[in-house]
Formats: sequence, structure tokens, C-alpha cells
Amino acid sequence: MFVAAGVGTPPDIISRIVANEIQQSEGWQVIVENKVGAMQTIASAELLKHPADGHALVSVSLPGMTAPALLPNPTIKMESDLVAVAKVSTSYNVLVVHPSVPANSVAELVEVLRKNPNKMTFSSGGFGTPAHLAGELFKLHTGVRATHVPYQQFPQAIGDLIAGTNQYMFVTTLPVVNLINTGKLRALAVTAPKRLAILPDVPIVVEAGYPELVVQDWVGYLMKTGTPDPIIARMNAAVNKALASAAVKEAFAKLGAEPAPLAPAEFQQFVHQQLEYWSNVARESGMKMHQ
Repeated sequence: MFVAAGVGTPPDIISRIVANEIQQSEGWQVIVENKVGAMQTIASAELLKHPADGHALVSVSLPGMTAPALLPNPTIKMESDLVAVAKVSTSYNVLVVHPSVPANSVAELVEVLRKNPNKMTFSSGGFGTPAHLAGELFKLHTGVRATHVPYQQFPQAIGDLIAGTNQYMFVTTLPVVNLINTGKLRALAVTAPKRLAILPDVPIVVEAGYPELVVQDWVGYLMKTGTPDPIIARMNAAVNKALASAAVKEAFAKLGAEPAPLAPAEFQQFVHQQLEYWSNVARESGMKMHQ
């Protein structure tokens, strides 16, 4: 399993949780290797070095959906080189602001940003991460102007947000729940289609009047195109069996994620929609790799 995310990141942890469960339930030996870089295409390139026999797969997530728009000459054509196997998980972000920002709702934040064009900053754990993509989508649909500040280390991004160096951030829920509860950060909305159990008092973006800001982060497995359908079906069944286990559900919950099983054809359609949508967002927002 080639994981297109760094060691210790949520997509990596999620991939390893499922790999471990599959290893135990199916009796297969599963080797996990992290191959990071080039908008997740390095991991996919590693996969393509192997035969299309089901013995290798790649674990990808939301950031990889912008590769066609951001890479000048992508070496991987996801829709022709890779085939969907199984969707693994979904999770959502929460929009938080530093307490110094005079905004208690998304609408109020938009108003503050409009009055202060290019004077405020939003942070993320790196270029092309879900936090960055959500931030660009926010700018695109509200017309506000703010500067993205990417960090190589996620804890530093949170630390500078708490310190007030940056003013707002779309961030995965789990690391900031206590910061919200203790008043170090203020939550304005979650990007989910319904309220989250972990933040029951925080409205969803639809309630806040911004339905276009529903953003789903996710992890899924792909194989090399040409892999026989029975092998793909067998792997899909193994993944879905793992996702149904109580141990995996509990482990996912600790990460603020949920199991998200889909049949191969359904996941293929989902990947196609994600590629089209996020590539358009990347182009329309003017995202540039040098950020």
C-alpha cells in the first residue's frame, strides 16, 4: 500500500488502521509505504511500476484531486491510469478564528474580511491540504481577499493561529475541540452537511448561509488500470469488512473520521466528480504552486 501522505498525518493513520484490520481479518501481509510529493502523484507513480494484479494499491485523499490543474505536466492521469477500489473514510473541518477577530458567525467574518482586503491571513498545514482548499473555496464564493500562509508542520499552524499571527483557519475538528471549549479559538461553522457530535453547538455552513462551503475530506484506495474486476471486488469486500469492525470505527472516531464504504463503481464516480470539481476550484481561485 503506497500512501500519498506523510507519516502521522490523518490519511496515513487511517490507511494504516484499515491495513492492519485487513491483515488480521484476511490473513494477508500488508506492507505500507509512504510516498509523498507532487500533489500525491509520486505515490501513484510507484503503483504504476507494479503489475495490475491486485498486489499493490495506492491510498489517496482530497489534495490529490487538484493535481491535474496545478501540475504543468502531470505524469499521472488518474482517470485513465488508476481505477477506484474502495472509499475508506470521510471527515470535515471547522472554521475557527482567533478571539481577536470581531466575528461570531461566517457572515460577520466575511464582512470583516471585506472591510480589510488582503490584510488578514488564513493558515494551513501546507499547500494543497484540505485546510488550504477550503480556504480558497471560501474566498472564491464570498469574494473576500485574504492571504494563505502554509506551514510545513501542522502544530506550528495551530500555534500561530492561537498566538494571533494568523486570523482564521479551516481545520480538522479533533485537534481544536479543547481550544474551542477553552476559548482560545472561536468556532464559526463546520463544513459538514449536518452538525457534528463532537461540536454539537457549532452550526453547519448551510445554516450559516453558505451551502457551497460543504467540504468533505476523504481517504480512498485505487489500483492500476487493468486490474481484473474480481480482484477489485475482492479488495473492496475486504476493505468494507474492515470498515464495519468496531475497532476500526472506534479508531476512526478518535481522529474525527467516519467509515465511508462504497462499491467500486460508486467510488469511481465519486473520484471523477472530485477531480472535476477541485480542478475547477484550483483554476478559478488562481492557486499557484509557488504559494
